[in-house]
Amino acid sequence: SASDRPSSLDVTLGFRRCMLPALLARSFVTELVHHPARLRFKANAYSPRTATRCMSGTKRMAPTTIGTHDGSFHCDEALGCFLLQQTSAYSGGEIVRSRDPEVLATCDVVIDVGATYDLAKNKFDHHQKGFTEVFGFGFTTKLSSAGLVYKHFGREIVANVLGWKQGDERVEKIFLKMYKTFIEAVDANDNGVNQYDTDAPQKYEVNTSLPSRVGKLNPAWNEPFTPESQLTQFRKAMEMTGAEFVDALKYYGKSWLLARGHVVQALDEAKTTHPSGEILKLPGYCPWKEHLFELEAERGTDPLPKYALYEDTGGAWRIQAIPLTPNSFENRKPLPKAWQGVRDGALDAVSGIDGCVFVHAAGFIGGNKTYEGALAMAAKALTIEYVK
Repeated sequence: SASDRPSSLDVTLGFRRCMLPALLARSFVTELVHHPARLRFKANAYSPRTATRCMSGTKRMAPTTIGTHDGSFHCDEALGCFLLQQTSAYSGGEIVRSRDPEVLATCDVVIDVGATYDLAKNKFDHHQKGFTEVFGFGFTTKLSSAGLVYKHFGREIVANVLGWKQGDERVEKIFLKMYKTFIEAVDANDNGVNQYDTDAPQKYEVNTSLPSRVGKLNPAWNEPFTPESQLTQFRKAMEMTGAEFVDALKYYGKSWLLARGHVVQALDEAKTTHPSGEILKLPGYCPWKEHLFELEAERGTDPLPKYALYEDTGGAWRIQAIPLTPNSFENRKPLPKAWQGVRDGALDAVSGIDGCVFVHAAGFIGGNKTYEGALAMAAKALTIEYVK
């Protein structure tokens, strides 16, 4: 009968119901190909954590929000906000800048404002009286908001950025290395900790540190200081601190760490290279100094190596005096005073070794055309008493 016959509306709705899975699948593929970052954000937005933030009476999901203070900004909260965005919980999180407790109470996580440090409540401020939190692992610098975020989320961030599994043993090594070489300086600067215990006047100024450059991104006194201009500049600070963090992290994870094996081999073969054990042979230039000092301490190396040899990009060999510390300009045994600042044939004559190329005027590095020549220079330098 006519009453049993489907209406045109029923047909249309039935067709749409049948086609809905295909349309959703095509939309998913389109997003995956053209907007993968946006797709990851959407997936995160529908996590169990953010599902509770669904507005009443609608299925639209509120985005994750990261709260921090408004007004002038500093390196620690700019970096801290960036770091939070590298985690699964706060990926793609929107930045909310305010000091209004009611506004901050709506945020999923709050850093550098609110006078509360409570991991369970996702509150990471360090300004309150009685705050003494440090990173641990022997570090004693009081944490800033960046340090607090890194302490609790750093392992996940390292693994995410480098594409490693969180259980990878390399994660812990780089997690600690990044705190020592990057994050701790931000903590110390924000908490007013001097780098050196001395009252001596400074010999020169340094105004190009990361905190200094972040400070210069704040609107100048004679520029508009509106919430909009502040947020624009704060995002630039997040981008700058984040880019430098990622660059450093990738260097340590994908370059620096790989050099450790070369230093281990050089130490293992030190007495084969030279009976004294004080000359190391590396396969080529690599970031060897920090690894050497760590390995020497672990092994109790004695005697300490004085020179490292490695081939340069032109096929010649370098001889480098090992410094007293990884960043020191003073060396365990500089190359002989008589060789310093001398080159080529004149250096051959004064050293009695053929193939010499140069010795730097400061005596920390020299070169020879061959490995045998560089080894002879190092061996002879060991026998010459250095006079300043």
